[in-house]
Amino acid sequence: MHFVFSSSMKHSLFLLLFCGIFAIAQNSIKATLVDSRPFKADSIIAIDNFESLYYISNNTFHKKYQGKDINYANVLLGNLSSANTFNPLKINLFYKDFNTVIILDNRLAEIFKIDFNTKQPYKNVSHVSTGFDNNIWIFNQDLFQLELYDYKTNTTKAATMPIQSTVLDLKSNYNYCWLLTEDYFYTYTYTGSLLSKVKNEGFTTMGIVNETLILKKGNQLYFLKNGQLQFHPIALPQLLIKQFLLTNQTLYIYDKETLTQFHLKID
Repeated sequence: MHFVFSSSMKHSLFLLLFCGIFAIAQNSIKATLVDSRPFKADSIIAIDNFESLYYISNNTFHKKYQGKDINYANVLLGNLSSANTFNPLKINLFYKDFNTVIILDNRLAEIFKIDFNTKQPYKNVSHVSTGFDNNIWIFNQDLFQLELYDYKTNTTKAATMPIQSTVLDLKSNYNYCWLLTEDYFYTYTYTGSLLSKVKNEGFTTMGIVNETLILKKGNQLYFLKNGQLQFHPIALPQLLIKQFLLTNQTLYIYDKETLTQFHLKID
C-alpha cells in the first residue's frame, strides 16, 4: 500500500488512525435488526436524530417529520443529482446538468442560489458537500481539484493538488473532508490540508457520522471504530444494499423497496 501524509505534528494521531485504514479485521461489528418497513423513493438522503427523513422522489426533495411532508422542486434545473443535509439549516442541493447548487433552510425555503456558469472564474463541478459556515466542498472537474468554496464571497478558500483519478464519493463535516476515488482515499482538514492518501482497495461509496466512517465494498459494509486502526465488517443478514445511512449507532439500509433499521453494537 502507498501512503502520503502531511508533516503537521498536531495531526499525528489522526494520521496514525488512517495508516491501517484498509486492513480488514476478522472480528465483526454485530448488527441487531430493529425495524423493517416498505418505502419507495429514488434516493434516501438522511435520517437525523429526531427521525426526520430526507429523500428524493420524482426529482423532488422531501423532508418528512412529525407527520408532515414538505418538499422542494425546481423543474428549471433538470435532474437533482445529490443533496446534503449535514447542516439542516443550510441544506445543499446539486443540479449537475445545470452546474448549480441551491441552499435551503430547514423549512426547505430557498435562501441562496449558486450558478457556477455565471461565476468568474468558471467552475465545472461534479461533486458537492457541506463545509463550515458559508463554505461548500466542490470538485472542479476541469482542474481535477477539490476546492473549499465560499459562496457568499465567491472565493476559493483552499484548493488541493490535481487529482488524476475518477471521483466516486465526497463526504464532509465541519472538521474534515473525505474524497474517495477509484485509486485513492483522501482525507483533508477543514482548511484543505492533506492528512492522508491511501490506496483504495475496492471501496465504492462511504458514509460518515461525526468522525466515524462506513465504506461499502461489493455488498459488504465496513466500520472504522474511533481510535482503532482497522475496518471491521458489519455482520448483516443477506440483503441488497443500494444505500446505507448511519445515525449515531443506528444503521439504515435501503434496497429501493424496503428501509431496514439495525442497531450496531459498538464496544
